[in-house]
Amino acid sequence: MKYKNKSFQISCDGGAATGKSTGAELIAKKYKLKFLSSGLLYRYAAFLILKNQPKNRIDFLKIKFKNLKLKNLKSLSLQTPKISKFSAEIAKIKKIRQILKKYQIDFSKKNKNCCIEGRDISTNILPKSDIKFFFICNLNLAAKRRYKELKKINPQIDLKGVKKALRVRNSLDKKRKNSPLLKHRDSVVIDTGKLDKQAMLVKMSKTVERILKNKYVNRTRN
Repeated sequence: MKYKNKSFQISCDGGAATGKSTGAELIAKKYKLKFLSSGLLYRYAAFLILKNQPKNRIDFLKIKFKNLKLKNLKSLSLQTPKISKFSAEIAKIKKIRQILKKYQIDFSKKNKNCCIEGRDISTNILPKSDIKFFFICNLNLAAKRRYKELKKINPQIDLKGVKKALRVRNSLDKKRKNSPLLKHRDSVVIDTGKLDKQAMLVKMSKTVERILKNKYVNRTRN
């Protein structure tokens, strides 16, 4: 925690339901970093389009994201299967990605101490982030996690359908032409299938401390 007042940025990437949001939020809270979920932005974009059916989606989203206040998203229900499916579809559209990319980069410029999570943060949004994490998880376990979340919203949902949806989503993210899901060469892999929340935070914290020590201590000595 001796580095909590130093300037640094963390990027977290991974497939659907791999635990990256949980891990990113935990590490952001510990080091008092501003937190941003790119997935939430795409879900919000999907929500807006589905709700308003604009004739020109690009111009519409440019206006909506120009002065977006993140706190306004907390009251919205953005975790529905319909929104999840549609957000994956619009994530393939280059012009929509550019709008959300601009928002994320502006966020990182305003907040020098931040943690952003998504699928292309280390490779596209914050390639110069000080610390990079890449989250992985066994599909069966990921499906069970997502199933528990979604069952609270839709009691009729079934585990088999959730697993299929996750497999399709991850395939789309990896194969899309614009900013696909890739592991950055400098990313530290976090296998959440083998770690509980506390163990995940401990592993991430050790990585943060090691990298920041090299940045702020070892270089100063040299």
